[in-house]
Amino acid sequence: MVDKRDKCPDDIPVNKSRHMNKLPELINNIVLSCTEEDTYAHIDLAMIPSRNKIIESLELLRDIIFPGYFGNQELFSCNLQYHLGEEVTSLFQIMSKQIYRSIKHDCLRYDRECVNCVEEGLKIALTFISKLPVLQKLLSDDVRAALNGDPAAKSPDEIIFAYPGLYAIMVYRIAHQLYLLDVPLIPRIMTEYAHSVTGIDIHPGATIGNYLFIDHGTGIVIGETTVIGNRVKIYQGVTLGALSIKKSNHKSELPGKRHPTIEDDVILYSNCTILGGETTIGTNSVIGGNVWVTESVPPESIVTTESTSKRKYKTRNPK
Repeated sequence: MVDKRDKCPDDIPVNKSRHMNKLPELINNIVLSCTEEDTYAHIDLAMIPSRNKIIESLELLRDIIFPGYFGNQELFSCNLQYHLGEEVTSLFQIMSKQIYRSIKHDCLRYDRECVNCVEEGLKIALTFISKLPVLQKLLSDDVRAALNGDPAAKSPDEIIFAYPGLYAIMVYRIAHQLYLLDVPLIPRIMTEYAHSVTGIDIHPGATIGNYLFIDHGTGIVIGETTVIGNRVKIYQGVTLGALSIKKSNHKSELPGKRHPTIEDDVILYSNCTILGGETTIGTNSVIGGNVWVTESVPPESIVTTESTSKRKYKTRNPK
């Protein structure tokens, strides 16, 4: 039997340069394509923020918010000050530079008035870092919500280490603070990274109260103008979205509030869809799985596919 390697030896002479000589023409075609009006290329503009550095900042933030869980260093009370000091300093250096880049990029892209973006980046980074104790408390409440809401959760450690819902909420809460500080680009880069990792899509502009529990989470979508109250529980596949949007010159013709309001103590079961800026789900209501809702639901309601088809709502706590 003839060995196939004898028929196709690796050392057959090849005129590689004959092929390489064709590259300049191909490269020129790509360059020409990049400069055409109907293609997108980031050329002759300020340097855009680094996605890798923003992801690095999220890893630092996770270790700062939940110290001792994710770093390689064993933590004790005696070295906590040093450890957090080192990490917060690194975070400040990364964030101030990336915020500066995002402001400068926006300024030049949209021909805005100069705001001294280097100084602004430093100031915003400090303001953001000052919010970290508040974020710690909010996320600790979210851990407790998962611990109390999921019978399968054995400990807070398991939730912090492993639950994608908590990670998505953490990234949202971080990005939301930057969104409130009017930082361009970075909040959306953060939440879309969390989306790619967890399958949970939370816009940084959404307003979300305390003690949120996302169970399983895959496929959840929470739009920009969504308002969510306290102690809300959301299962996989839930959409809190907008009705069909028409655009003219890249601006929405619909009112600013495009997404629903979910009041306190509401449970949203898997794959329900709630749409529209005027739609409110009343306090202490339950929305069943696979339900489509485009009008407001009164407090204390249970909404199922049967009740929506008949336009009737069951009362959760009848008197």
